[in-house]
Amino acid sequence: MIKSWMVIGGVAFLVALAANLITPSDRQWFKRLQRPRWLTFEGAIPIIWTVIFICGAWSAYIVWEKDPGSTSTRLIMGLYLLLEIITIAYTPVMFRLRSLKVGTILGGTGFIISALLILAVLSISGWAALLLVPYLLWSPIGTYTTWQMISLNPQDA
Repeated sequence: MIKSWMVIGGVAFLVALAANLITPSDRQWFKRLQRPRWLTFEGAIPIIWTVIFICGAWSAYIVWEKDPGSTSTRLIMGLYLLLEIITIAYTPVMFRLRSLKVGTILGGTGFIISALLILAVLSISGWAALLLVPYLLWSPIGTYTTWQMISLNPQDA
């Protein structure tokens, strides 16, 4: 029998693969952009997001196990999936459109969805809600960074 954590992890992994839908010219566009001087932690961003995604998947697992297969659980799983899709879309969509505004909008959308998701799971499990807090804390930093890059790179807004 397939375990719930396997399904959640598998779906998260498959969605995460979409982050690779970027071309070398997309990467070059992003690399040439100026960054705020205070952005000294850019190398740690992939590790930070990996931890956040693990926490999100763990949160989803806790929620699923509380009431597997119910309509409300399935709706909440849809919200987890939407959050991951919006988060993963940030890079390929912003890169492809070469638009920092789009990146800022996607980042802000992820923050709103994560806040709604925390509210939705709080009554189910405090631990599941707590595991979403890293997203809620980090998302505004990434969104603010992207927003700051607009003023440094107005041609790429």
